[in-house]
Amino acid sequence: MQKTIMLVLLIILLIYSCNSREPVIVGLDRVREFPSLFKGKQVGIITNHTAYNAGNQHITDTFLSMPDVQIVALFGPEHGIRGEEAAGRKIDDYIDPLNKIPIFSLYGKKRKPTSEMLSAVDVLVFDIQDIGSRFYTYIYTMALAMEAAAEKNIPFIVLDRPNPINGLEVEGNILEPEFSSFVGLYPIPVRHGMTVGELARMFNNKGWLKDGIQADLTVIPMKNWQRQMWFDQTGLRWRPPSPNIPSLDVAIVYPGTCLFEGTNISEGRGTYQPFLRIGAPWFNENQFTIINKMLDPDGAHFGPITFTPISIPSMALHPKFYDKKITGIAVSVTDRDSYKSYFTGISLVKYFHDTDRENFGWRENHFDRLCGSDKIRNFIITGKDLQKIKIWLDREKESFLQERKKYLLY
Repeated sequence: MQKTIMLVLLIILLIYSCNSREPVIVGLDRVREFPSLFKGKQVGIITNHTAYNAGNQHITDTFLSMPDVQIVALFGPEHGIRGEEAAGRKIDDYIDPLNKIPIFSLYGKKRKPTSEMLSAVDVLVFDIQDIGSRFYTYIYTMALAMEAAAEKNIPFIVLDRPNPINGLEVEGNILEPEFSSFVGLYPIPVRHGMTVGELARMFNNKGWLKDGIQADLTVIPMKNWQRQMWFDQTGLRWRPPSPNIPSLDVAIVYPGTCLFEGTNISEGRGTYQPFLRIGAPWFNENQFTIINKMLDPDGAHFGPITFTPISIPSMALHPKFYDKKITGIAVSVTDRDSYKSYFTGISLVKYFHDTDRENFGWRENHFDRLCGSDKIRNFIITGKDLQKIKIWLDREKESFLQERKKYLLY
């Protein structure tokens, strides 16, 4: 009886501790604590639809309501300032019809703010929700804007937000310089486990910006965020950072299943659950009964599925295998704390390569860009054992783990 009572009390205590966790306060909620950074300034803001504060107020409205502060320019990343444009689509400049503020695209003719764009700007602010994967482009929009600000001696301020797939887990190989691109500019692993503010500090202090220039950088940190937190533990509202990351579940698998973009196998674009399903018309549905045993993934299960990619505005206009029935697998994460998204993605690519070389195909340049190296593809082609690949990946991240400590804020 006494043991039962103790158990009930323990459960109540655990429930209470979970429910009593203070919500995360993001950098945007704290801008009024730093009046000297903004008072009397003409502000440029790099942002999109994810930049809301706790009162459900967008960053533009927050700054427009601040005394003696003027917004003179807005800058939008990939997917546009409203987050509605399809991946890779080039975006033009235009004028905000409501506030008559120029909106400059940093994913069109230019990816770096020009001197003309910054001509009226006294301070440049960055506030965009990232998803914690090296090949997500928002962090490089930030980096190039930091370069531009440094070249014009304009202070650069990052309003920090959570890494939604937690700040503890680091996974993957380090990008090699010859594979640098806008889906990976700097030598960091695929899952870096850092916030945008921490990344900004690293990019700046490591001398990775062009010619080693350093920005006059200030990070307004969050309150109450802890590194082990997943986004659904922050108390914040999930706003899809881009059309094909509609949920936290997708963000969790994205560092691995995104690799299928570098193959001729569908990564699930053209469905409302991209990256959670992969497949191709030639897949044999009978093989999926053994795939779990062969790969034995930590924290995940692969189930059979059929789907037909269609054209979905903003998500996928021309997906692979458009309007064709596909047999594939649905990725279900059963334990996200033990799930290794990047290694699982590599495991799946290797499995489909090894079991059906007649149909499997590489998009070599893009696969290598995503991996930040050609070693993964060469390991798979030459038949390297999966556990040896894992050992190499673990060894790759060790030096990064030590180096990133200097830049952590939480």
